[in-house]
Amino acid sequence: MKRQEKIDILWKTVNQLFPDAETELYHNNEFQLLIAILMSAQATDKQVNIINRNFFEHLKTPQDWVEMWVEEITDFINSVSFFNNKAKNIFKTCELLIEHHNSLPPKTIPELTALPWVWIKTAKVFLSVTENAPFLWVDTHVHRVLNRIWIVKTKSPLETDKKATKIFKQEDIAYMHNALVLFWRYHCTARSPKCSTCPIFKACSYKDKNLDT
Repeated sequence: MKRQEKIDILWKTVNQLFPDAETELYHNNEFQLLIAILMSAQATDKQVNIINRNFFEHLKTPQDWVEMWVEEITDFINSVSFFNNKAKNIFKTCELLIEHHNSLPPKTIPELTALPWVWIKTAKVFLSVTENAPFLWVDTHVHRVLNRIWIVKTKSPLETDKKATKIFKQEDIAYMHNALVLFWRYHCTARSPKCSTCPIFKACSYKDKNLDT
């Protein structure tokens, strides 16, 4: 099967499975979304959401966070990985948003990545969600899915990212970001993928398919 056929099948499948695909990170405004994405590094959305369901009810603006100080932020998020570093950088980010961005997250990659703990992937996710920007954001999971299906044959997420931006239509990329995240989370998992019930089973070239029922 040719690559374009696989892409067409993948697009049709994820569109049927997740017609309204969007981030599962809990947030009430764009500032909270940025903080939630920052917190999700090396953590699951589920872990972050457990914290933020309560946290975000009290902390809605950068000023709220700055008034808490680092120690209080640390106490709130101490169940997530790297909480000490995250707390310090959340505090610094809030200070910078107040001082340089009128307490609002900036909307360009250079400005976002100038904030502490905000990497290129964080910036791409944020802009994909808030601006429908054409960024796929290939993490290890999306890298795994696209290689399992053999839409790409790459050795790293960065290489996959570069190829994916060329083979997917620009107008589809923002949607595909959230849809692929949901697809790997609920179907094409790292361990024991649900191959036997996967809707793209026949189009997938993964040699170690899990056929356990």
